Amino acid sequence: MKQLSFDALDFAVFAGGDLEERMTNIQTRIRPKLEALGERFAPFFAEELHEPFFYHVAKHARRTVNPPKDTWVAFAPNKRGYKMLPHFQIGLWETHVFLYFGLIYECPDKQAYAAGFLKHVEDIVTALPSHFVWSGDHMKPEAAPRSQEELREMIQRLGNVKKGELLAGIHIQRNEMVSMSDEQFVQTIEDVFTALLPLYSIPR
Repeated sequence: MKQLSFDALDFAVFAGGDLEERMTNIQTRIRPKLEALGERFAPFFAEELHEPFFYHVAKHARRTVNPPKDTWVAFAPNKRGYKMLPHFQIGLWETHVFLYFGLIYECPDKQAYAAGFLKHVEDIVTALPSHFVWSGDHMKPEAAPRSQEELREMIQRLGNVKKGELLAGIHIQRNEMVSMSDEQFVQTIEDVFTALLPLYSIPR
């Protein structure tokens, strides 16, 4: 059985090395786990959301100098890509694993989604666990819990600013992640994405 959880050596990939070395380590150490997670969870989303879902493992193909600081697998109902759609992600930085629902700047319907989210912002804050974090930039590792007013501002920025983004989910810190079994990790992923599924279905 393929390993699904991440260990200390996976996180160490992001601690050093040039582009070639880091890409080699990502491809040999981390990508097989992302592929296995993709195979495991694409059917989960398809079953829960009643439409075909496909997984997309980050290739970092545009990088020519700077080594990637994170990597991920994303899930969306489009075989060709995910960035233009609401999607889900499992990924890791040097410090933590992230499990996210995301709308990022490539999505052409951001304004419509933002309008829908604004109508339901109170329900979103009530429904999601208080320890869930929010981010407005998928290129940065930082994320934090938000008050209703802070979330409202993030959603407005999603709709009004070209680079505006909205991501929600959890971080699993490195020390916690390396102590998890595959079974514990899979259960955590299922629990988090089950909580995030309503965000995907918020009407525009």
